[in-house]
Amino acid sequence: MPHPEHSPARRLRERLRAGGLLIAPGVFDGLSARIAAEAGFEALYASGGAIARSVGLPDLGLLGLPEVLARVREITDATPLPVIADADAGYGNALNVFRTVREFERAGVAALHLEDQVTPKKCGHYAGKHLVSTDEFVGKLRAALDARRDPDLVIIARTDARAVLGLDAAIERANRYAEAGADVLFVEAPESEGELERIARAVRAPLLVNMFAGGRTPLVAPARLEAMGYRIMIVPSDLQRAAIAAMQEAAALVRATGTATGMGDRLASFVERDRLVDLAAWEERERRYGAMPAREEAGR
Repeated sequence: MPHPEHSPARRLRERLRAGGLLIAPGVFDGLSARIAAEAGFEALYASGGAIARSVGLPDLGLLGLPEVLARVREITDATPLPVIADADAGYGNALNVFRTVREFERAGVAALHLEDQVTPKKCGHYAGKHLVSTDEFVGKLRAALDARRDPDLVIIARTDARAVLGLDAAIERANRYAEAGADVLFVEAPESEGELERIARAVRAPLLVNMFAGGRTPLVAPARLEAMGYRIMIVPSDLQRAAIAAMQEAAALVRATGTATGMGDRLASFVERDRLVDLAAWEERERRYGAMPAREEAGR
């Protein structure tokens, strides 16, 4: 076990204290985590929406805690980078939140965010969301804070009130959640750069922002977000959307020609595929431990 001072949660806190904007791409399994880590990111985001889509379901809170935890463990096992996890609405009431935090912490995450939607939740950029009361969510946050064993585990409070009650209410809720002890605040789905600026001025806590093409929030350059005062930028779906488009192209080519080699160097090589999953290290372990089955000599 790593010494606590070197834990992912401690490293994430130290990175946030160092200042600047931390960019965390959305990943959804061990392979996507390895690819993102190799690209040089300092942290990863275990996207609940991307995990749901990876099993063929929309981001409507259809997966339960055990299913999401299994995927989060894949991600934390695949890389030592700090992982910021999407814990949806905590999978129930405050008691469920207590258990959720314990389980996510045991799975090795450095941070997790909880949101003030009712259960089951919806993607923050979908219409038709419903919220719990501010007081109920404060109770869930208190449960989350009490549940963590590692005081460095970063608890992020997300409010979806912008789309339901308006920006003023979203800011008011965010400040209530900060007062309740949340380490980082996440006001989901602001609808203009002006709203992003106002949130940064009005919310009295470190801020996380969600950036991806096609949502309710306009794309703003990282340098601009950093200047506003944002500390974490998640990019939840870009890697998965790129993978979807590439798989669609490969599937069409295989159906038409029997092979995807027409993609050229956009098709990972056999060698690159195995390098990403560290085949050489596993083969070395196989030799070291004598794991190859004994073979009978011919004719015996």
